Amino acid sequence: MNSGNNRAVLSVNDSLPIRTEQPVHSGKVRSVYWLTASDSRRLIKEKKYNVAADSDLAVMVISDRLSAFDCLWHGEGGLTGVPGKGAALNTISKYWFDLFRNRGLADHHIVDVPHPLVWIVRRARPVMVEAICRQYITGSMWRAYNRGERRFCGIELADGLKQNQKLPELLLTPSTKGILTGIEGVPAMDDVNITRADIERNWAAFGFRKAADIAHYEKLVREGFTALSDAFEQIGQIFVDTKFEFGYVKDAAGRDQLIYMDEVGTPDSSRIWDERAWRESDTVVENSKEGFRQALLQLLPNDVLLDSTRMEERRALATKTEVPHQTIMDVSRTYIDIAEKITGEKVPVPENAEADICNILHQQYGLLV
Repeated sequence: MNSGNNRAVLSVNDSLPIRTEQPVHSGKVRSVYWLTASDSRRLIKEKKYNVAADSDLAVMVISDRLSAFDCLWHGEGGLTGVPGKGAALNTISKYWFDLFRNRGLADHHIVDVPHPLVWIVRRARPVMVEAICRQYITGSMWRAYNRGERRFCGIELADGLKQNQKLPELLLTPSTKGILTGIEGVPAMDDVNITRADIERNWAAFGFRKAADIAHYEKLVREGFTALSDAFEQIGQIFVDTKFEFGYVKDAAGRDQLIYMDEVGTPDSSRIWDERAWRESDTVVENSKEGFRQALLQLLPNDVLLDSTRMEERRALATKTEVPHQTIMDVSRTYIDIAEKITGEKVPVPENAEADICNILHQQYGLLV
């Protein structure tokens, strides 16, 4: 945990004294503490969670760390996170997850929100596909297209498209989640672009319960994207592209359910543009992490940042680079502003996150060792 003027930034989230019998899983932004079976059963009963009685629960703690180009970045003065970023991400995801459930699309993995930086979630068996969908040609799709490629994730693209142009239809361009081995034609690497045909041939290897669920997941992707795009339009934003993740759980009646999980519709997982700037002058004003990526591309060598085969050099750059303080605060303002536009409420940014989390999990949930 940071000290001094960084106290409000939670950058270390994998060392909280939460009772668990398993190693803490710590990703670039979130850490997951799987609860003991007895604590899971106790909380399900005490809190009356609407899940199967034998569900495994976890405490998921989001940090304020800033990840881009698969590296973690820090700011001037030892700032190791972005004030308000974690709370903004959690607030946005929970808002959209609940919107999807209330509209009858699908449920999600969150069962409780004890603190702005904490979710209690149920274990889901993940589908190992990142369901990326795109409404505009930009990012990696544009870079491939600009190199002359006209086939992207098995989809044929017409000649003559321009950067940032709206596509004729919403495109699903999936990639692998994690490293999968033994699948013909799919390299054993994370975030590999795949086709629908790859998924159809290997649906079990990708974690689908049955082949018919491929169409169901695609339906949830398209309906989810449309719901988000319409909602963003209402607040003057363009929903450019995003990713969804899915998993299977047992509902309270013991039936298999495909649900949304991870995060959804956030500035970390999506590109979001200001609609007025785009409409009036075709100017892209980013309201997502893409703005930070572009700032890094202006600050550092593009050939390293855009080449995923040079990860060692990327990590070295991230380690030695102190991102300007103003850039960090611009990210903070972007995340908090978009969260407040989406929800219509102030983002609850904790002043002493680690102490607050520990107090709540001890006093109200009995989960500390």
